[in-house]
Amino acid sequence: MNTQETKNVVLVHGAFADGSGWRGVYENLSARGYKVTIAQIPLTSFEDDVAATVRVLDKQDGPTILVGHSWGGTVVTEAGVHPNVAGLVYVSALVPDTGETSGQQYEGFAPTPEFVIDVTDDGFGFLNPDAFQAGFAADASDADAAFLRDSQVPVNMAVFAAPVTKAAWREKPSWAVIATEDKAFDQAMLQHMATRAGAAITNVSASHALFMTQPGVVSDVIATAAQSAVAAAA
Repeated sequence: MNTQETKNVVLVHGAFADGSGWRGVYENLSARGYKVTIAQIPLTSFEDDVAATVRVLDKQDGPTILVGHSWGGTVVTEAGVHPNVAGLVYVSALVPDTGETSGQQYEGFAPTPEFVIDVTDDGFGFLNPDAFQAGFAADASDADAAFLRDSQVPVNMAVFAAPVTKAAWREKPSWAVIATEDKAFDQAMLQHMATRAGAAITNVSASHALFMTQPGVVSDVIATAAQSAVAAAA
C-alpha cells in the first residue's frame, strides 16, 4: 500500500449543472494546500461522463480523492476504480452498486414533487425554471439560484438506465455529505445508499445545491477523506 499523504482532489458535478458551482470548495481546499481539479463532464452519456473523469484522473500525480455530486456519484462510482483514486466522497449523490442503474436507486422511496424535470423531444432533461430554486437550490441566494437556473446543462435522461460495471466503493473507502433538505432525492434514499456503501456520513442542513452553498462542510469532509485514505496501489 502507498501511504503517502493524499493531496489531489478531483471534483465531479452532477446533472443540470457544470463545474462552476464547485468554486467555493475549490478555493477552500486550494487554500489548505490541496491540488484541486474540476472535471467538466458532458452529461451526454454515462460512458462519456466516465471517460471525461478518467482523463482528469490520468493527469493526477498521485493518490486522489474523487468527489461526486448528485449524478456525479454514479460517475465516480464507476471511474473510482482508477488506480489513482484513494477514496470517494459522495455529496448528496447517487451510489449504485455493480450491475445497478441510477434509476433503480429510486425504487421504493418517496417521490420528490418539487424537483421537476422537463424532457426535450430528443431525450434531454432540464429542470423546470419555475420550480428550480425550490427543487435544486432553496438555500442559495436568489441571484445564485438564478445563475444556476440559467446556466443549466441538460442531461441525457438515458444515463439513468445505464448500469455500473464495477462499484469502486466496494474496494475504496468512502464518505458522504447529505443535505437534509434535499428535494431531488428522498432523504431515506440518500441515507440508504450511503449506508450500504459503508460511507462515513455527515448530515448538513442544506438543499441539493450543497456543493455550492455549503463549501466549508463539504471541504472539511474531503479533507478528512484525504487525511484518512491511502492509495489503492503503490
